[in-house]
Amino acid sequence: MTAAATAPAAAAPTPALPPAAGTAGTAGVPGPGPVPPDAPPGAGVPGTVGSGSYPPADVTFLLKDLSSAALERPAEDREEEMQRGRHYSEDLPVEYQPDERYLALYHQALERSAARVALAVGLVCELVLVARPAPVLVSIARAGTPVGILMRRWYAFRYGLDVPHYAISVIKDRGVDLNAVRFLTARHDPAVLQFVDGWTGKGVMTRVLAEAVAPLGLDATLAVLADPAGCVPLFGTRDDFLIPSACLNSTVSGLVSRTVLNAEHIGPDDFHGAKYYRDLEPHDLSRHFIDTVAARFPEVADEVSARWPALWAADRTPTWAGWAAVERIAKRYDIPDVAMVKPGVGEATRVLLRRVPWRVLIAPGKADELEHVLALADARGVPVEELPGLPFSCVGLVRPVRSDGAAPRFHTPNSRWRPPSLPGPGQAGPAGD
Repeated sequence: MTAAATAPAAAAPTPALPPAAGTAGTAGVPGPGPVPPDAPPGAGVPGTVGSGSYPPADVTFLLKDLSSAALERPAEDREEEMQRGRHYSEDLPVEYQPDERYLALYHQALERSAARVALAVGLVCELVLVARPAPVLVSIARAGTPVGILMRRWYAFRYGLDVPHYAISVIKDRGVDLNAVRFLTARHDPAVLQFVDGWTGKGVMTRVLAEAVAPLGLDATLAVLADPAGCVPLFGTRDDFLIPSACLNSTVSGLVSRTVLNAEHIGPDDFHGAKYYRDLEPHDLSRHFIDTVAARFPEVADEVSARWPALWAADRTPTWAGWAAVERIAKRYDIPDVAMVKPGVGEATRVLLRRVPWRVLIAPGKADELEHVLALADARGVPVEELPGLPFSCVGLVRPVRSDGAAPRFHTPNSRWRPPSLPGPGQAGPAGD
């Protein structure tokens, strides 16, 4: 994909969002977390998790409040049921609570990479602004939500724009929350909606998004900070580097859980659901992460200005290199389903935090950048193996856990979909062979 490198057009500020939820102590407005059904006008969408623990102007979560529902299950039980065909969105993993050593590694990683994250934020923001001078950001909850907030902060910092930002649920094999999409298109020009996520792994989410919203006439192009999978045209980098928010769960994502789509709790007219973990408020680092990265915007601003025109003019056509590498890894390790191969530092971290991991593969020379991964692997007794030619910093492999010894059979057919542009499965490739 090539295009002339022109500067983004100046844009008039968009109208400010009504607050999604208030701050504690404001008369007539609820505090952080769920918005009561009887909340006053302007307090947020009633019956949702509001803005989570974020400042109300930063995000509106279009997620039904399920905070009182008992949805968490132990990792081993949950993994076995998933490998028997139960969909992962039916319930939730138990929230991992890090010890002091792991939290120290998180803070070190944040200090080390904050400027790099800020640079990637600036670059992807500028690419988005070329096509949408006044975007409405729609992040995929929850990993995309800190990125959406950072993008919103960049537009305010660089252009004085007050950009609306919503977070919605997109679930593999079950698609986009269409009630949330209808909510958005009733309030905003569909042409200005920009979908946002944190990073890419195999690239399945790009397909889910395209299949769900393209028939509605919406642009399904996804903007991400890091695209190591090579499956989107809007990115800050294609390097597989640690985005520190991947190190933690809800305590760096507004105290909001993963999204839930369970017929027991979600009716046909409801948004998809999520929980707000009020009991974790003393441990919340969500705002700290955003503020730490945003504080580095001034020092990367000149570099963003110098680099984004060349990035825009470059060939950014998706290559799907990540999917091809996953197939080679699955063949090498005799893994029955590519759904059990989780590529990239963000996905490998998720495996260690909330799945049943089998082993972790790391690229030579990357150990110093993966201290948190190595710490989690050590804590869970997961072997770590160095694999030359790995196109990602690391890859997490899920362990088969069916008690009957049968091969895993995941619910999602997306695990067996493959990009049509790739050569046949099992053909030779440059990495991990």
